[in-house]
Amino acid sequence: MQTSSRLLITRRAALAGAAALLTVRPAFGTPESLAAAIRDFTGGVEPQSGGVILDLPPLVENGNSVSVTVRMDSPMTPEDHVQALALFTERNPQPNVAIFHLGPRSGRAIATTRMRLATSQTVIALAKTSDGRIWRDQVEVIVTLAACVEG
Repeated sequence: MQTSSRLLITRRAALAGAAALLTVRPAFGTPESLAAAIRDFTGGVEPQSGGVILDLPPLVENGNSVSVTVRMDSPMTPEDHVQALALFTERNPQPNVAIFHLGPRSGRAIATTRMRLATSQTVIALAKTSDGRIWRDQVEVIVTLAACVEG
């Protein structure tokens, strides 16, 4: 009887492991996950429009590699500087794309990178300044060939 009990326990463990592997997360982000990611970055501070500039083409042929630049005019002095620039996407599986931490010695508040876009969506840029304010810009992007879609 012990052998069959061990076999039953082993099968149940294997079945539980297989179920965990088959769990599929959603292929696209949700408004709740985007709001949570932005709230984590801002600490609950309401972003103000303007200040930060998101440079991203409104029409993207291929979502696998999209060039994006985020910048903000700032004197970058110890008293007045940009602490962080962040990118968020509305419909990617992970809403927080990148956070760039800056300091007064950075010289300029600018970050350029490439990202993947799952589908046509809104891309949001936020900038956190040393005085505690958060600035926001966003671009609606149309993607003709989507990337990072799980199926």
